[in-house]
Amino acid sequence: MKKHKTKHSDHLVAPLAKARGLGSTHHGSGQWMAERVSALVILPLVFWLTWSVVHMGHDYASFTAWLHQPLNALLMILTLLPMFYHSAYGVIVVIEDYVHGTAMRFISVYGVKLVSLVLTIISVVSILKIAFTG
Repeated sequence: MKKHKTKHSDHLVAPLAKARGLGSTHHGSGQWMAERVSALVILPLVFWLTWSVVHMGHDYASFTAWLHQPLNALLMILTLLPMFYHSAYGVIVVIEDYVHGTAMRFISVYGVKLVSLVLTIISVVSILKIAFTG
């Protein structure tokens, strides 16, 4: 009589053993750190922006006069760059976690990156236009 080897049933296999071979868990640590650093960069700039908006006039002429000042234009650009980066990579993390089709995930991730890049360029160009032309 031939003996059959018994396999461990799934309920006896440790979760780590089930996860082995499903990919590296180290690729997100750099992205995680970059999001935390960008949040720390954004924080004082948002306080500056909030204080500035509260203390400026509430019309277009006041805003353009405020943005025409070089320091304000520079700080506004320095606020928007990490904000677009932080928001784009936050959305990308959600896509990577919850979009399961490879093609759809690829399209979504690069779509978010493209939209973020276009919005960043438009914002910076707009700020520079107001700063240099008034």
